[in-house]
Amino acid sequence: MSELIVTEIFYSIQGESSHAGLPCAFVRLTGCPLRCSWCDTVYSFKGGKRMSIDAILETLSSYKTNLVEITGGEPLAQENSLPLMEALIQKGYKVLIETGGSESIANVHKDVCIIMDIKCPGSKMHEKMMWSNLEHIKSSDEIKFVIASHEDFLWAVEKIKHYNLESRCRLLLSPAWGLVSPQNLSEWLLECGVKARLNLQLHKYIWGPRKKGV
Repeated sequence: MSELIVTEIFYSIQGESSHAGLPCAFVRLTGCPLRCSWCDTVYSFKGGKRMSIDAILETLSSYKTNLVEITGGEPLAQENSLPLMEALIQKGYKVLIETGGSESIANVHKDVCIIMDIKCPGSKMHEKMMWSNLEHIKSSDEIKFVIASHEDFLWAVEKIKHYNLESRCRLLLSPAWGLVSPQNLSEWLLECGVKARLNLQLHKYIWGPRKKGV
């Protein structure tokens, strides 16, 4: 029986990406090989409980949405995240996965929307990025940069230009909570002209930055 280690499953408003504002069920898997300096889900690094895919599906069936996000931690660090996504697709769910870019996305089901977080230098994890993942990005996927400083912003713009990302998928620029203001990031974005979406973490504005399960 396929099992995963799960930190939490919850139902909330999608806080990020182009799906922001929509009701969404979240499956937060336990464990992450990265240690980003601004990480807001440190509690997902350890612990959790073992759940079968059937048990996860049963829990999700109680929520009034067909939108599901697999997140973490780093969900792709658990190999059984792949059959979980396939099972969700077969059940008719629209599936998102948020991944940090250090694990291969090559085998993610083609109908899953990948939201890949390319780590900027401010995260202190940028050297862990698996750049070959860009070969598997689809036009329906999204790439996110969390910006912790103006230097991070300039680095992100350079990567966007170098890899021609504007023409390959949707782009998200997110201010690191408490480190860069949405106003500053908005002004930088307007000035540079990059075709990216300002990505605010709506759940933190609604429930506060420390509340879990939202």
